[in-house]
Amino acid sequence: MKPLALTFTDRGIYCAAGDFYIDPWKPVARALITHGHADHARPGHGSYLCTDLAAPVMRHRLGDIKIDTVPYDTPLRIGDATVSFHPAGHVPGSAQIRVEVKGEIWVASGDYKVEDDGLSTPFAPIKCHHFITESTFGLPVFRWQPQAVIADQINTWWAACRDAGQTAFLGAYALGKAQRLLSMLDPDIGPILTHTAVENTNEILRGQGLRLPDTIRADASLDPKAHPGALVLTVPSALGSAWARKFGPQQTAFASGWMAMRGVRRRRSGDRGFVISDHADWDGLLSAIQKTDAENIYVTHGYTDIFTRHLNESGWTAQVIPTQFEGESLDASATEEDAA
Repeated sequence: MKPLALTFTDRGIYCAAGDFYIDPWKPVARALITHGHADHARPGHGSYLCTDLAAPVMRHRLGDIKIDTVPYDTPLRIGDATVSFHPAGHVPGSAQIRVEVKGEIWVASGDYKVEDDGLSTPFAPIKCHHFITESTFGLPVFRWQPQAVIADQINTWWAACRDAGQTAFLGAYALGKAQRLLSMLDPDIGPILTHTAVENTNEILRGQGLRLPDTIRADASLDPKAHPGALVLTVPSALGSAWARKFGPQQTAFASGWMAMRGVRRRRSGDRGFVISDHADWDGLLSAIQKTDAENIYVTHGYTDIFTRHLNESGWTAQVIPTQFEGESLDASATEEDAA
């Protein structure tokens, strides 16, 4: 039996033919990175390769790193392997990484979603023999409503907060989710304020041509009472903090796929939960896998055992691969939420 083009090691997903790793969680000489979230783009590697769209945020987060870039859908020869990056639809610049060695094709999907959010380059299924998939929301209970429906829910809630003399606080990751929510907000309702971590990321993505509504940075110099009827878009760790309490009467909400679970909504202790995720839901995962025509499926982070069992019972050949990827967490620190 010939060796596989990709293997799974204690440092990450490894390609011996090209001597590189994909999203490694321990320091390596050469790392190919799917996207800039902290569980996939870690410090300490000798060199980094990512899409040209992902690089500015990675430089912002990781500092002075040696980084090379490649556009989507552009083959690149590394040793005896041919690699290319293809849209994952997860966040702006996110990619699936295709690796071909002697006719054997792998796709490492990183994190992905199949709904077009209007900001990220839409997910593009890639034909392959082996597909590495996440399973963050790999249960049938996770089925997302269309983005337009969630946008209406959020704007209706915000307008009600404004009419009640309350500030609306909405918690979301600073990279990806925050910008997606911004694109869904109706600025006619009131001013949009942003936590510093969110606004830092906004500035980088605006510099790349991403079109977002006007926002006001909610730093220490801001008078919280000078913007009645505002919505404050913040990292989740700042909800209920001393900084947030300065805004006076308020309602808090959290935007996450986990809000589909009633128990999670109760534990968050917020006033509202909006079910929206930058990861694929149950149907999205299955449709993405189906379109790859892959013979072998490798399942990482999430409901790995349950999802893998379903795949095997449905005719695929699937196995669980332990990794240190985290998917969408409710307990991330400010650092993990891409604050900088």
